[in-house]
Amino acid sequence: MSNEVIIQHAVKRYGDFTALHDVSLTIEQGEFFTLLGPSGCGKTTLLRMIAGFNSIEGGDFYFGENRINDVPAHKRDIGMVFQNYAIFPHLTVEENVAYGLKARKVGKEEIERRVKEALELVQILPLAKRKPSELSGGQQQRVALARAFVIEPSVLLMDEPLSNLDAKLRVQMRSIIKKLQRRLGITTIYVTHDQEEALAISDRIAVMNQGRVMQIGTPREIYARPENPFVAGFIGVSNFLNCEVTGCEGGVARVCIKGELDIDVPVRRHCTGEAQLSARPEQLFFAAQGMPGTVLFSTFLGDFIEYEVKLDDGQMLIINEYTKDTATVHEVGERVHIRFDAVRISLYDEAGEVLSR
Repeated sequence: MSNEVIIQHAVKRYGDFTALHDVSLTIEQGEFFTLLGPSGCGKTTLLRMIAGFNSIEGGDFYFGENRINDVPAHKRDIGMVFQNYAIFPHLTVEENVAYGLKARKVGKEEIERRVKEALELVQILPLAKRKPSELSGGQQQRVALARAFVIEPSVLLMDEPLSNLDAKLRVQMRSIIKKLQRRLGITTIYVTHDQEEALAISDRIAVMNQGRVMQIGTPREIYARPENPFVAGFIGVSNFLNCEVTGCEGGVARVCIKGELDIDVPVRRHCTGEAQLSARPEQLFFAAQGMPGTVLFSTFLGDFIEYEVKLDDGQMLIINEYTKDTATVHEVGERVHIRFDAVRISLYDEAGEVLSR
């Protein structure tokens, strides 16, 4: 039976350094929840606090209704998949997978049944008698997954489990992990710094920076509606431009971009003054009139062409134009004009708070 995980006002300190600042999260039962952020943001620290490997300087941690702050790690009913796999080199594949069940004093026949089922789930049953030294990196990762799943934990924790694999294998393994998690319905908390991985695998994501949660949402929400410039810049590619809100009426702000272009942006609240705009490459488009610039570089990527455009004021923009939408290819050196999809871009005030809706 998986559990809801509730974290209230978590604080972690190392001497005078505060690694986590008042972090609160609720992970729903059966949810695949990812902690995403750059190195040093606190995501692994938080995961280790949930696991019981790190002390808790402040806050409360719950699995369901049970407060676990003072529960030892081995009694928290978690499965853990580490970055370095942490499988025993002297044991066979099936012995590695059976290890946690034996520690829980499960009967021999039940162990055999569950180990076989787990190895079938991760598609390595034919490798049951092999030692880890005889396996590839991807096969070792499957052993680590099977060992974590087989004990049927109430919460599964995964710390950068794919970072040691090559790019193609990472894509294959993330698909396997997601399918297994959905099939088994285990509440899963996953740590990664890889944005694409987080977007592909998660039900919801908490983007972290400097020990704080910057935004929580679905992959689509995080990508399409970043709540602050950090999230906009960290997730995917964003173009940032300084601008000014010259008027606001009826939930629509009049935004002047570098004195070259005025657009109307739907906003959450009344606003005027200096602001910052962020736009994804697919939220920009070429037009007969707009911000003037010059094409510096183009890259054909199959579904779309990525252009680098230098505005006349010197700023660089990245624009994606999808090949299904146009037969025109803009040449290097060509003079162009750029406009924005005003409904989809993000607008922030001087404090970095989102204005657009």
